[in-house]
Amino acid sequence: MSDGAAAAASGAPRRSGAGSPDGRVLPLMSIGEVLAQLRPEFPDTTISKLRFLEAEGLVEPQRTAAGYRKYSWDDVARLRFVLTAQRDQYLPLRVIRAQLAELDVDGVPGRARPALVAVGSADEAPAAPGEPDLDGVEVRLTRADLVLRSGLDGATLAELERLGIVVSTPPGWYDSDALIISRAVAGLAAYGFQPRHLRGYRTAADREVGLFAQLVAPLARQSDPAARARAAELARELGALSQQLHAALVRVGLRETLGR
Repeated sequence: MSDGAAAAASGAPRRSGAGSPDGRVLPLMSIGEVLAQLRPEFPDTTISKLRFLEAEGLVEPQRTAAGYRKYSWDDVARLRFVLTAQRDQYLPLRVIRAQLAELDVDGVPGRARPALVAVGSADEAPAAPGEPDLDGVEVRLTRADLVLRSGLDGATLAELERLGIVVSTPPGWYDSDALIISRAVAGLAAYGFQPRHLRGYRTAADREVGLFAQLVAPLARQSDPAARARAAELARELGALSQQLHAALVRVGLRETLGR
């Protein structure tokens, strides 16, 4: 592991400075260099996303006299914390911001820095086992690939497409969401669920899309990249909150059946 990578993974970062554990000063990085550091692990990250996270107060890079951003390895560690919490825990930014505030140890000489581990509560919808790597990742699958990787048979996939639960893009490619949906349906099928039982999911999702679009669309239509980044972030947070609400309502509904 390089000195920079070790510094980025060592624990909760300071908001300024770029010193390594052995006291050496590490070079500051441009926003493009930071993007190159993060992209292998977080391929959907963009410069607009990094600027948005700065605008939200989650990272504070230094500025040159000409106004260019300069990031330390501590800044990169903060960004990794934020992106990991979003990807693996589906945490909203307000929760991540609060966690970072607790981890900040600026101005406390000699105090050990805690490890950067994003932790959500039991109600904060962690990603499904085996699926965090798919969320937000660009995937392009053929029909045969989707059947093979999801465990669905061709007839079931055709029925899901007829119901509008799984969709493809011309000339017949399937993305990561199609794979996640197909795997979930395959898991439910093991308990006897059939595609016709899932119509309610599609209907409920369409209702939510209509509600959420009223909030997201005005930002998405703006030409400002920061506004579009905010639209994408808002859509992600609304989706995460919707998952939490759905899961809690199902738990409440099953309490009587479970005798609790």
